[in-house]
Amino acid sequence: MKIEFAPLSVPLRRRLQTASVVQWVFSFLALAQCCTAAFIALFFTRFWLLCVLYAVWWFKDRDKPSKGGRRIHAVRNSIVWRYMRDYFPITLVKTVELDPRQNYLMGFHPHGVLATGAFLNFCTEASGFSTLFTGLSTYIHVCSVFFPLCPPGLVSSDKESASYVLKKPEGGNALAIIIGGAQEALDARPGSCTLLLKNRRGFVRLAIEHGTPLVPVFSFGENDLFEQVRNPQGSWLRRVQHQLQKIMGISLPLFHARGIFQYSFGLVPYRRPIYTVVGKPIPVQRNYKPSEEEVERVHEKYVKELTKLFEEHKAKYNIPEDRHLEFI
Repeated sequence: MKIEFAPLSVPLRRRLQTASVVQWVFSFLALAQCCTAAFIALFFTRFWLLCVLYAVWWFKDRDKPSKGGRRIHAVRNSIVWRYMRDYFPITLVKTVELDPRQNYLMGFHPHGVLATGAFLNFCTEASGFSTLFTGLSTYIHVCSVFFPLCPPGLVSSDKESASYVLKKPEGGNALAIIIGGAQEALDARPGSCTLLLKNRRGFVRLAIEHGTPLVPVFSFGENDLFEQVRNPQGSWLRRVQHQLQKIMGISLPLFHARGIFQYSFGLVPYRRPIYTVVGKPIPVQRNYKPSEEEVERVHEKYVKELTKLFEEHKAKYNIPEDRHLEFI
């Protein structure tokens, strides 16, 4: 295999963009493991008191993921995220106004390998969400294994944490849920339009119970950032990945793209643009105990609106006319 190296005269700005993405990939893949190892190692040194203090803080803070997480504006507005935004680049596209007196449940599609668009658009201010949608505070519903090591704006994936965000009486909260979850990441590869949605109804039930409008969000280019080892349904690799997901709670796609100083292989994503398009809200009538028929009816309407959003915008973002969403 011929290795293509980056030119020596790369501007500092592009180097900083790459560095910001590398730290994000490292944080996603290995930060929790490294911090756990450091915690255990320090416990058996003269710095053991630091571990005790951290353990006390963690115990006192253990309910934070179910109560909106941590919102540290200095972190959300960090220049690191702006460099990361410009690396791809990532653009947030507004199609309609969202009333800040309402709470919203946003369904994000697709997951992609590392949910890059979801993180940057809804966990940071790099793409200017609060400027486009004045008066709304964003949160992302994620697997609880990311706590307590998590950026501000993440909330745990249990129902209690989602309800905490959506029941704010004066409105102004937008909770983003990556509907396909970790399992959908196993189908993330360039050109893929496969969404794990057909049997996902929990988010619909949650929206009905709170009377919260549903907002479909599609991130064009999300699946184009990494290649992935071929793992068709029924293959031994896919079976192993499913078993590991059941044990660990997260999926393990075998992905690759480019490196830091060369373009041929590595775990750094390709420089390919992402356009995250926020659709129009779907009104939902509040019902504390929705029937299966009601959930199914709202789910069908959501799928229809998501499909419409994709079809209306795909030509702008170089999606072939004959390519359509596939729901599994």
